Amino acid sequence: MNVNQAPELTQGQARILQKLLKAGFQFAAIEHVARHIVMEKDGFIALLDPADGQLHVFGQMGYRVGDGIGMLIEQGARRAFVWKKESVEATPELLSAYRRVKNELEQILNTKSEV
Repeated sequence: MNVNQAPELTQGQARILQKLLKAGFQFAAIEHVARHIVMEKDGFIALLDPADGQLHVFGQMGYRVGDGIGMLIEQGARRAFVWKKESVEATPELLSAYRRVKNELEQILNTKSEV
């Protein structure tokens, strides 16, 4: 696959993407991300890797910070989603939403699609 070319998807992968869209996830664009499928829900971003006929989360799910993806980090007692020099405090409400969206994404990705 050419880096600038959209990946060819299997029928099973396309069904999974349809399930994600029905669950409220949306396709998103992040600068410098061409190889992965970018999905977003409630500000949370997941990069999906369409390898081996499956869809897998590449790295960890993050949160939209500016025009990038903030990764959840812990510095002492402080937790935040950080991208470059920008950050968003990981409040209890935001962490609860993060876990909810992450679990929903994992459940959909782990469902077996009918052929």
